[in-house]
Amino acid sequence: MSDEKKLTTASGIPYYHHEDTMSVGPRGPLLLQDFILHEKMAHFNRERIPERVVHAKGSAAYGTFTVTHDITKYTRARLFREIGKKTRTILRFSTVGGEKGSADTERDPRGFALKFYTEEGNWDLVGNNTPIFFIKDPKKFSDFIHTQKRDPYTNCKSPTMMWDFWSLNPESLHQVMFLMSDRGTPYGYRHMHGFGSHTFSMINEKNEKVWVKFHLKTAQGIKNFTNDEATRMKGIDPDFAQRDLLEAIDRGEFPKWHLKIQVMTFQEAETFRFNPFDLTKVWPHNDFPLIDVGVLELNENPKNYFAEVEQAAFAPAHVVDGISYSPDKMLQGRLLSYPDAHRYRLGVNYEQIPVNKCPFAVNNYERDGSMRIDGNSNGSPNYYPNSFDNIKPDERSKGIPLKLEAEVADWYDRNGPGEDDHYTQPGIFYREVLNIEDKRNLVLNIVGAMSGISGPKREEIINRQLCHFFRADIGLGMAVAKGLGVDAEKAMPQHHSKDAVTV
Repeated sequence: MSDEKKLTTASGIPYYHHEDTMSVGPRGPLLLQDFILHEKMAHFNRERIPERVVHAKGSAAYGTFTVTHDITKYTRARLFREIGKKTRTILRFSTVGGEKGSADTERDPRGFALKFYTEEGNWDLVGNNTPIFFIKDPKKFSDFIHTQKRDPYTNCKSPTMMWDFWSLNPESLHQVMFLMSDRGTPYGYRHMHGFGSHTFSMINEKNEKVWVKFHLKTAQGIKNFTNDEATRMKGIDPDFAQRDLLEAIDRGEFPKWHLKIQVMTFQEAETFRFNPFDLTKVWPHNDFPLIDVGVLELNENPKNYFAEVEQAAFAPAHVVDGISYSPDKMLQGRLLSYPDAHRYRLGVNYEQIPVNKCPFAVNNYERDGSMRIDGNSNGSPNYYPNSFDNIKPDERSKGIPLKLEAEVADWYDRNGPGEDDHYTQPGIFYREVLNIEDKRNLVLNIVGAMSGISGPKREEIINRQLCHFFRADIGLGMAVAKGLGVDAEKAMPQHHSKDAVTV
């Protein structure tokens, strides 16, 4: 047949013996000259690239973002330029703490990383399925993640490590309560919200700047597993979320999310009652209502998981003209750490991998490096300025000055005025967001998780964490203490009187 393909080596050399190694007779030793054997084995030994330190287990799909509402008063980003404009995307979901082979239904936050292939470059909106996080300073990140991984002595997950860290960092309480509620075990990826989480900024054509938060609300409706259901599913199908997403798209049931933003002016940020750049807090919707932007639809599965999902790389540093950063300390830390992780894991030219490559013009003076595959810009100059090419800086991308609140560099006081209220919003979450069944499940999940704390510091860690629950809500603290069999009066912070306790 004329369209028959020939079996070849990676260098294109046809060969025949794919399953038989050259040997001295049928039972003799193998010959070193059979380079097909060496090529196959050497490549096989290198098939695994370094696993992501976090977000290792994930799924992804391509889709289309369509603008449905005009937000040009806030941003000049071209992907929002007109109603009806469509932009190709890829969205990667993931668990956070587990390894690549872990179960999809583990109690864990879920990553929600969205890449927009825009004509101004790739914009990566890298967030989670929660609007908040455990910490608000990037120096704590590696320590926090270590507590979610494996104990260096036992090589097992350790509730003691987790609760020890959380109890010593009260800023984690808000996210801990999200995690311990049924939101910590979502029913796959289609039935959960996504959030940019951080505060970002938008700039319009007049160079006017506002602070923004991004929300992606699932059109499928929120649906979660209970703890027992999630545990059962780990045994039935550890890849439940991957399979659910893949098969839904194959059936033509394309999941959708509604992109919305919250907007805060500079003046509002300066006088607001808490730090709007604190990643452990949400902006109240009553103060900053959601504004509709557009619809994201996932409608195409990747053809090859490794090429398009395992090698997909997202970085919050990747913003386009009209969208920018904020003083959010966690965001500032991620601007460096994410691209650095990709360069280590995938190589310095990771943005030339097709799934990461900008489909529009890319002009710069970066050259060489491992796995350069685009011709290395041929013979064009590798320096700027020069007298030979016509590449010029983009005047629109200059940015606008940011007024700093101080002229003295110093260490951040994480317990300074306005920075040490770690309890108001977790209390509101418990009392006003969760229904009776949600509250019951939250308490059961907390009690189950904290029951795993062991060792000589067990009582100390439990009592320290109980103090945080009491400060958020007396009823919550009492319920958890009762479930753990702890004397609530001894664990209760001194400023709470016994008479104030109601169950």
